[in-house]
Amino acid sequence: MSTRRVVITGMGWVTPLGTDLNVVWDKLLRGESAIAPVTHFDAHTFRTNFAAEVNGFNLTEFLPASSIERHEGAGSSTRFALAAAAQAWRSAGLDRAMAAGQLRARRFGAYLGSGEGTPDFQAFAASNLAGWDAASRKVNGRAWAEAAYRLLDRVREVEQEPNMTLGHIAAEFGCRGPSSNCMTACAASTQAVGEAYEIIRHGDAEVMFAGGSHSMVHPLGMTGFIRLTAMSRRVDTPSTAARPFDQSRDGFVMGEGAGMVVLESLEHFEARTTGLTAGGVAPSVLAEVVGYGSSADSFRITDIQPEGKGAQAAMLQALRGAGINPREPGPDGRPGVHYISAHGTGTEENDKIETAAVKGVFGALAPKVPFSSVKSMFGHLIQAAGAVELITCIRSMHTGVVPPTMNLHQPDPACDLDYVPNAARDLRAQGGVDVCLSNSFGFGGQNNTIIVRRFRA
Repeated sequence: MSTRRVVITGMGWVTPLGTDLNVVWDKLLRGESAIAPVTHFDAHTFRTNFAAEVNGFNLTEFLPASSIERHEGAGSSTRFALAAAAQAWRSAGLDRAMAAGQLRARRFGAYLGSGEGTPDFQAFAASNLAGWDAASRKVNGRAWAEAAYRLLDRVREVEQEPNMTLGHIAAEFGCRGPSSNCMTACAASTQAVGEAYEIIRHGDAEVMFAGGSHSMVHPLGMTGFIRLTAMSRRVDTPSTAARPFDQSRDGFVMGEGAGMVVLESLEHFEARTTGLTAGGVAPSVLAEVVGYGSSADSFRITDIQPEGKGAQAAMLQALRGAGINPREPGPDGRPGVHYISAHGTGTEENDKIETAAVKGVFGALAPKVPFSSVKSMFGHLIQAAGAVELITCIRSMHTGVVPPTMNLHQPDPACDLDYVPNAARDLRAQGGVDVCLSNSFGFGGQNNTIIVRRFRA
């Protein structure tokens, strides 16, 4: 087993609450909601017609003009990822490292959990209508193909492939090392961080971009989850529709965005930053990744294993890797984990099963661990959710404050842990936040957990 230490040296995000790390963090601590009626398309006839959208986004604010043409045909998910990666790249000081020849391209990779691109719904629907033969009540394949060839944009169709985001990231930043993109639904970007961590730990790379991006705020994406009855229907009060762990919860709220971190072996980081003062403030280690767990429920396509056995397995694996006994308090009397970033979607099943899983892992200490869901404020970013929520964990360690679960006013008897209801909590008097656990669970039974710790040399 490798003992290489892996640290996070850069991070960036694009969220429905904005893109600036400090501004978004302050909004989360204030409990601001990004959820509002959909503006990306006309959703007034949809049973769920609200979401947490990224508005006012412009890639030119993050990339030099010389790069924009290269990504001209990229979809919104890829553009979000590029912006988040650019923030992480600069905060890690990799721009200076590359210029100084300290970053070897073959030892610099990317592992993403980015979703498919946004489809051209209007052209797709028009092609379907053109191919429909009402008399025979069948699709005329030739008519459909002729219309599709005429109406669908070639570049936009190619850009829907989920590997394209990875290609754009690699081309922009010169990643020529290990590269992959996983499609494990809502667990994807946590898995991406975990697998990138393992790649570095095993010596197959020195630096990795890791994270994810996604946008399903479009007619097909919204329709699919509406038909699954997975989304909230509070059309009259959208800003408070996301209610994780509340007895009145009725589903999740769709969001979109991206989160990206730079993972690096500690040895590589120290070698490239020793004596670095020129060109601005020297980069610093933001956190250390100390545990990763991954499991599958092997249960049903959409339902979670009722006892949360898969979720428990992922958490326990990550805790073993971190050397933490979840049922024993630390020397200070506190649990070994100081904050849990919940998957916390606001669906009936997820919230009570995740609660049961945390109880199964932490036992009598479970009620003593603050455990909140930021999805109550910026919705569910699907494949991007895990990476964005990991960044909130890092911000909690830096500030000593944990974000709230908003809209939690009617406690569910089946959800009886400390969800930090409706107000952020300052833990500095208790010793701050040194260790965070972040959960992500996906349709199909994918379960992934990451543990990060405050860095100590």
